[in-house]
Amino acid sequence: MKVSGFTIVRNAVKYNYPVVESIKSILPICDEFIVNVGDSEDETLSLIRSLNSPKVRMIQRRWDMSRRPEVLSIETNQALKECKGDWAFYLQSDEMIHEDDLPKLKKCMTRYWQDASVDALRFRWLHFYGSFWRYRIDAGWYQKQDRIIRNNGKIESCGDAFSFRRVDGKPLRSKASGCFLYHYGWVQPGEVMRQRRRNAESIGFVKLDAQEKEESYSFGDLNRFPAYFGSHPKVMKEYIAGHALSSEDEKTINRKYWFHPAKILKLRFKTSKRIKEKISD
Repeated sequence: MKVSGFTIVRNAVKYNYPVVESIKSILPICDEFIVNVGDSEDETLSLIRSLNSPKVRMIQRRWDMSRRPEVLSIETNQALKECKGDWAFYLQSDEMIHEDDLPKLKKCMTRYWQDASVDALRFRWLHFYGSFWRYRIDAGWYQKQDRIIRNNGKIESCGDAFSFRRVDGKPLRSKASGCFLYHYGWVQPGEVMRQRRRNAESIGFVKLDAQEKEESYSFGDLNRFPAYFGSHPKVMKEYIAGHALSSEDEKTINRKYWFHPAKILKLRFKTSKRIKEKISD
């Protein structure tokens, strides 16, 4: 059994995407890793080259940004076409896997390798928001997604590249991996988030008013969101240590939940509760 990792990236330095850390988080269980590098305005190409791994192979493309959000699935499928493995493991450039889950994922892929009835493996999501110690469970923040797919030419990325589908139109047949996917796209300084949101508007993801375009993004009162008591992937250690808002929030959590069993044991879990209404940003 062979495993291909794949991703797409553009302007990673400009928008502070931890793409190197993302790739490193699953590289140990991949036989190869394909990176579709779009034409960028920064040193993204050099950043990927800095990995200096024989497993990593880049393809360089000029993305057609006139395709709006669809450009992401188009370019994701271009990367997928280059994958040679039996399984294709997709991570976006702000998504990570915890190192403790790698053996479990390898075992899961081995288990279903020759079971043609399984198209994909599904992850539970931790959408961190504002702080590395807070996550979203309210409406609009999906809690499960497929990220490992059978590489048989019958599955493709769709929409804005957050999900996959079978090309024959039949439902994608997934099995739970039992593992978390750590999503860090919303843990950035306010000014970086402002720039990212302006970029998202240019692609067609959001519509911002004049104030949102000019003012630094505010995460508001983080106590609105559940606290995370577990560990993070080791590849994110420097990011976490250098994030001021997370440092302050961790102090608040330590004071408030000093008695919490999950905090004492540092358990990696998320609450089973789901809020159906969207919490105001």
